[in-house]
Amino acid sequence: MNLKIAPSILSANFLNLENEIRKIEKAGADIIHLDVMDGHFVPNLTFGPELVNQIKKITNLPLDVHLMISNPKFFIPKFIEAGADFISFHIETDSEYEKLLSEIQQTKIKAGIAINPETDIRSIKKILNFVNFILIMTVHPGFGGQKFISECVHKIRKVCEFRDKKNIEIEVDGGINFQTAKIAKDAGANILVAGNFIFKQKNYSKVIKGLRDV
Repeated sequence: MNLKIAPSILSANFLNLENEIRKIEKAGADIIHLDVMDGHFVPNLTFGPELVNQIKKITNLPLDVHLMISNPKFFIPKFIEAGADFISFHIETDSEYEKLLSEIQQTKIKAGIAINPETDIRSIKKILNFVNFILIMTVHPGFGGQKFISECVHKIRKVCEFRDKKNIEIEVDGGINFQTAKIAKDAGANILVAGNFIFKQKNYSKVIKGLRDV
């Protein structure tokens, strides 16, 4: 699978968000990653479906909505309606995983399951027939700018083993830079989420190209 770069707008300048999106489009981003946090499942608050809806109106890039929330069942229909192209929620939530994933896929949206650093990767084996991608967190979710947890790399390799010949993409989120991007890619990841590492630089094109070429 080709390596895809997904800038996380959590690290963008929200006072100038449309321009930031134009810049990452021009810089060659493949996907826009949107971190939705509820202040309960993770200790931070971000944004909801309305922002996704507004971003959908100004870009043709796929929108990857990562739900770090305690009640994905309630919000998934709202993000489907808002225009998400990818939706993932956490296996650590008390959810009817197979049912929710199937509901997402029925709308032709890519369905994903996210897994925290401390969660056993074997917990996802039973739902591989219901997902299009697995989102492996390599930091503790909630805030940007954290250090990559190298102990999570084995999870990427394990998913590669579990998926067998299934066309399941592997997304990695947390602490991505040129060094960790190569580690994740070599382990089998094909979607890299980067926030601070892109948006804190002046030249987005150079950073995105550098990540893709690791």
